[in-house]
Amino acid sequence: MEDLPQVSNSFMTFMKEAPEHQKAWMETVHKLEAASRLDPKTEEIAYISVLAAVRLESGLPFHVKHAKALGATREEIISAVLLALPAVGNAVIQALPVALQAYDSE
Repeated sequence: MEDLPQVSNSFMTFMKEAPEHQKAWMETVHKLEAASRLDPKTEEIAYISVLAAVRLESGLPFHVKHAKALGATREEIISAVLLALPAVGNAVIQALPVALQAYDSE
């Protein structure tokens, strides 16, 4: 796995307590990344939108920092979080402080 900061506690527990499942999961993730026709920055921005929409804020710091490392701006992160606003409503705004704290922490 890439050395990226702020992997969630739940994912760290998954890695430690279920290493074979985690290995299978990461193999699938890598295969899906390889199949994607999106560039890595766009894919991370899209994934941030998905995390916000499904209210998985624990994954945001990891993916926001990765997107930032790939060149995403703070404004792009805000737009990514709020992209699902029309579809899922204001539940996505709960992800905004988590995403911005991760982006601003470096």
